[in-house]
Amino acid sequence: MTGTLFLIGVGPGDPELMTLKAVRVLREVPVIAYPRTGEDSTGNDNALALSIARAYLNPLAELLPFTIPMQPGREAAQRAYDDAASEVLVHLGAGRDVAWLCEGDPLFYGTAIYLMARIAGQAPVVVVPGVTSLTAAAAAVARPLGARNDVLKVLPAPLPDEALRAELASASSFAVIKVGRHFDRIRRLLEETGCTEGAMVVEHATTGRQRITPLADFAHDERPYFSTILRYRGIETGVGRGRGE
Repeated sequence: MTGTLFLIGVGPGDPELMTLKAVRVLREVPVIAYPRTGEDSTGNDNALALSIARAYLNPLAELLPFTIPMQPGREAAQRAYDDAASEVLVHLGAGRDVAWLCEGDPLFYGTAIYLMARIAGQAPVVVVPGVTSLTAAAAAVARPLGARNDVLKVLPAPLPDEALRAELASASSFAVIKVGRHFDRIRRLLEETGCTEGAMVVEHATTGRQRITPLADFAHDERPYFSTILRYRGIETGVGRGRGE
């Protein structure tokens, strides 16, 4: 028999936002795999997905951490996913189910995408959706992402300047994700395209470190990777309209 790979979305940070299905699966599976960026100075995993889900894990489950390099270029990360898939397939081939923990939702810019591409066709794969950082950030500022005929654009901050300018020029509602070290460049582009009014910066949404700041007032030096910039003009609802919108 072949085990099943469960791709588990654990949400943006608050463990209470995990779904009932995610919790049930994690309490049952014998193997739990997760990505990490390495270890901190105390030797602990830098694994946000594990820290979110830890209270719900099967206490007898085997933990499989996989270090995914966070560096420019894709080769090192691709090799890491190759290694992870090979090890996961060993467990699946032995009939053991495996859960792969993924921050947010597995299919929304999630690490699970790369594992699924390597496993699909060799073993059953079940995706368990999770709350995304995007919807968590919108909830934090209590503004819509879109309504009726609004068009919402989701823009990854690492996109080149020219691509972002073109998208922002026609954007009524947008979310810039994966901001981190790109923050100063993104703020400059938003200023150039007239998109700063009403824009909000949400850092570490739903966690104890959550911070919400109007982009125009953002002055602190922290540039967290887990930050999102939202702007909604409120064309259809009237919510979120600023002066001149």
